[in-house]
Amino acid sequence: MSAMKAAVLSLPILWLLRRIFLPYLWKDIDFFYRSIRYLKFVENSLNSDPPFLMLDMFYHQVSSKPQKTFIFYQDEVYSYKDIDLKSNQLAWTLKQYTKLQEGDCAAVFLGNEPAFIWTWLGLAKIGCPMACLNSNIRAKSFLHCFKSSGAKVLIAAPELQDAVEEVLPALKEDGVQVFYLSRESPTIGVDSLLDKMDFASDESVPRSYRSKVNGQSPVLYIYTSGTTGLPKAAIISQGRLLMSSSISTLSGLTSEDVLYIPLPLYHSAGLMIGVRGCIQQGASLVLRKKFSVSQFWDDCRKYNVTVFQYIGELLRYLCNTPKKDNDKDHCVRLALGNGLRADVWKEFIQRFGDINIFEFYAATEGNAAFFNYTGKVGAIGRTSFLFKFFRPYKLIRFDVEKEEPIRDSAGHCVNTANGEAGLLIGKITEKTPFVGYAGDKSQTEKKKLIDVFQKGDLYFNSGDLLMEDKDGFIYFHDRVGDTFRWKGENVATTEVADVIGMTDFVEEANVYGVAVPFHEGRIGMVSIKLKEGKNFDGEKLYAKVVEYLPNYARPHFVRLQDAIEVTGTFKQRKVDLVQDGFSPLVIKDPLYVLDENEKCYKPLDLSTYNALVDRKSKL
Repeated sequence: MSAMKAAVLSLPILWLLRRIFLPYLWKDIDFFYRSIRYLKFVENSLNSDPPFLMLDMFYHQVSSKPQKTFIFYQDEVYSYKDIDLKSNQLAWTLKQYTKLQEGDCAAVFLGNEPAFIWTWLGLAKIGCPMACLNSNIRAKSFLHCFKSSGAKVLIAAPELQDAVEEVLPALKEDGVQVFYLSRESPTIGVDSLLDKMDFASDESVPRSYRSKVNGQSPVLYIYTSGTTGLPKAAIISQGRLLMSSSISTLSGLTSEDVLYIPLPLYHSAGLMIGVRGCIQQGASLVLRKKFSVSQFWDDCRKYNVTVFQYIGELLRYLCNTPKKDNDKDHCVRLALGNGLRADVWKEFIQRFGDINIFEFYAATEGNAAFFNYTGKVGAIGRTSFLFKFFRPYKLIRFDVEKEEPIRDSAGHCVNTANGEAGLLIGKITEKTPFVGYAGDKSQTEKKKLIDVFQKGDLYFNSGDLLMEDKDGFIYFHDRVGDTFRWKGENVATTEVADVIGMTDFVEEANVYGVAVPFHEGRIGMVSIKLKEGKNFDGEKLYAKVVEYLPNYARPHFVRLQDAIEVTGTFKQRKVDLVQDGFSPLVIKDPLYVLDENEKCYKPLDLSTYNALVDRKSKL
């Protein structure tokens, strides 16, 4: 009896000790259990005969809930059965009017619309992978992307006629068949598609048309965002596509949810996580042609949205809108995405209500991923020894000036300590493969690191600098190439941008390093978009950077822009800004330079510029 009494009395003590030393134990165990369940589902699906792939899951939803709404688009509503029939018509039309065979690639050049989805499913039904072309690319970039996929057919939106006609001679020279997704074509050499679909059968497409498709077969080509150059076509296999919906599944998306997708479908977030996640759960989705900050919450109310996707700066855009009395009048319970800064996270929750933020880290082509399932503000994910066992990764020391990993005297890479930023690398194994890119194979080889910790081992180079704290939380630090070195110190652009963003007249800040003649490294510069009705205040900005940043990290130059250029997925572009440098002869935007004597940022005129480049003034 005394032993029983002692056990009962010790329970509060054990509970307290767990809270102190293992505060996330149950959440870790729960998430690990759910992860293993999903991995088992994928393994069983791929090992079944025939394999149970994305299209089979779609067929399952069509069979079990044919009239369930799949897509809301403007005032149009499509059920799972509607999209099934549409994709059947597309498949039969392509079989009749093109030379596509199983395994051949077709490229789509479309915006966000239901046709993007039923075209994808229609191509899958005849065993053809789809290349998802960014609807904003043109000319040289378009041809580069198209040719790298090896596509034999192009399906384009009629509103992109000018872009198509610009590259049409080159496409025709290569024997490519080109279609507008319309009932008539105004362009010689381009056929229409919808008029042919009107007369096509909507009967099911036999499995024999895709009999060779398995887990290793390509199903998509998703292009990198091109923040540092021409996009690369990441090869997405059927197996990887099955795995992609683990993100939406683990976030808590259910069949009862309505998912709002304001992100472009040509990107992995919108298509592989959003659309694919809804197919996995049998949920409904809302497609938005293009993200609109003014219409976002109206759309959420109109369609009774319960979950939405975000990426990059989207939530900050929402926080920058004027406050309204109905800011918390919505049904949203979950936001799923990545790239959310800690300050915006807090502001968003305070203003728009108790919405669960499920932040994650993943790359389209990468083999490492992290999930913030605890809701730790600012973290991109969490790790544990169990997680590392199933998804082995390392954070290694990196020389940002040489842009290469630091190796010891034995030629091996060096692990970082807790709290130290390092390059994320994922071990390439059978369970965590890196398939690479279509086209130029050298691009794939560049992303591999060999002989990392022992001879012959192989890792994927993510190109991202992350930091792990003592509690196992992972934080994004910077992109390789964005971080620069000045006065012997590494400068993380994201950290500097966060500080500058705290200034009351700054709406958006894009930080980068620029070369200065006769100086080592790159000096800091920031492009700023001002808030509406606000003016630039050089004294106030100077006070802010001096208070929060060490001398080497303070931007020396400021450029005011009407808009900050971003990619289709809201990632800031820096390449052109870096090339422009800080010359008033090149840049027509207002320029300012840090002046330590006057304790402010003052206008950068030609005489000051010349004094700097001629080394008459010190930096």
